[in-house]
Amino acid sequence: MKFLAHIPFVELLGMELLECGAGRAAIALTLREELTNSWSVAHGGVTMTLLDVVMAHAARSPGQPGHAESPGVVTIEMKTSFLRAGLGRLTARGTVLHRTASLAFTEGSVTDERGELVAHASGTFKYMKGLPAGGRRILKPNASD
Repeated sequence: MKFLAHIPFVELLGMELLECGAGRAAIALTLREELTNSWSVAHGGVTMTLLDVVMAHAARSPGQPGHAESPGVVTIEMKTSFLRAGLGRLTARGTVLHRTASLAFTEGSVTDERGELVAHASGTFKYMKGLPAGGRRILKPNASD
C-alpha cells in the first residue's frame, strides 16, 4: 500500500503503510541499528515520528463518514507517553477520535513484535490545502529537474 503523500523522511526511515481508511491507519517499521539510541532500543524520536505519521494518516484517510476526501494535515500538538523499550518490528495504529471541518483529534499506539505496548500518543492535526511557506513537490514520471 502506498502512503498518501511523498514524505522523504518516512521513506528514509523505512516505514510501511499497512492500512489507511475510515479514520484509521496502521504503519510498521523494522528497527535498524541507525534508528536506535545508546541503549540499542528504538530512539524516542523514531517512535514519536511513527506515532505522528500514523495519526496524520488516520486524520486524512479516505472514507470517513460525513466528510469528503481530506486535504493534507499538519501537526498542531502531540503528547507521547513511553511505556517500554521498542525492539524489533514496531507497529503503530492511529484512530480519529473526533473531526471538525478544520481539525482532527487522534490517538495512536505503538506495539512491538510481541504485541506489548511501547508508546501511546494523542495528537491534534489541522487540515491544510497548502502551506504559506511553499507547496508540495509533485513528482512527475520521467520529468527532469
